[in-house]
Amino acid sequence: MPTTPDQLFAFLDSLGIAHTTVKHPPLFTVEQSRALRGKISGGHTKNLFLRDKKHQLFLVVALEDAKIDLKGLHRQLGATGRFSFGSSDLLREVWGVEPGAVTPFGAINDTQSRVTVVLDAAMVEHETLNYHPLVNTMTTSIKRGDLVKFLEATGHVPHMARVSGHTGDAP
Repeated sequence: MPTTPDQLFAFLDSLGIAHTTVKHPPLFTVEQSRALRGKISGGHTKNLFLRDKKHQLFLVVALEDAKIDLKGLHRQLGATGRFSFGSSDLLREVWGVEPGAVTPFGAINDTQSRVTVVLDAAMVEHETLNYHPLVNTMTTSIKRGDLVKFLEATGHVPHMARVSGHTGDAP
């Protein structure tokens, strides 16, 4: 069984990681998030669950308005062949979340460390970052250093890279 949001929060607490969560209607797209998130401060994000030709898995985490060149990204990240999106079934199996709720917090479910987590450099310029806590009916805010601490605690040392041509305002 995948981890529940309450189990995630307990894990964050056990690591001494401060977090705040806001409940909201289900959000499936960046556009819906912008309209319904209210006044949640910090960097708002998108998460791309990708696989390469040899079925290596990657989660690319960037600011919601980041432009990412998927055609060339595989070369930058050392993947084999162009990326494609991982299937919904693979997302559920490995990351333990549904489409529309993709989040770096899914690392808690990937006990075999099958996914390489890539954090975009433009995103980590923000002190506070926002992600779904395994479901798309809430948004959890966490400090960038605590995100790294969480990922490392799950066996996912994040790869930091400038993978986007950020289009929004500077943080």
